[in-house]
Amino acid sequence: MSTCPCGSGLGLESCCQPYINGDKPAPTAEALMRSRYVAYTQGAIEYLKNTLSKAQQIDFDMTGEDASSTKWQSLDIRSTKGGLEKDDHGEVEFIARYKAAGEQHAHHELSYFGREDGRWVYMDAVFNPKSAPVTSVKVGRNDPCPCGSGKKFKKCCG
Repeated sequence: MSTCPCGSGLGLESCCQPYINGDKPAPTAEALMRSRYVAYTQGAIEYLKNTLSKAQQIDFDMTGEDASSTKWQSLDIRSTKGGLEKDDHGEVEFIARYKAAGEQHAHHELSYFGREDGRWVYMDAVFNPKSAPVTSVKVGRNDPCPCGSGKKFKKCCG
């Protein structure tokens, strides 16, 4: 039994292969995301098409996917939001690393999933998503200390 390429640590036969074979639908958005990654590693183009939303299937070009020239190396799930068995929508942010034309690449994506006819499908994505900007508040010397002590900043944490 081989380990599933999705990085779950489970065997392929008990992880993503049943979804790709059509034995059962992916129960969560993350499970669908992982199985779609494995489908890319296997060149399972029909599965990739079938797990797209109806709107996405219109523009899908089955000849444009060439698994033989791409060596998929790893999948790193960064975050998930929603997409559980009880949900209708979900988001999965991931980085997939691969080698193509002798060069290393990283595909960073925030994928959006939804349900159609009761099963999870890939709806849309944002490539190379940016995180929210980090803001900091400058505390003046005579301002109250942000630690909540009630003292001036300069007499407390400053």
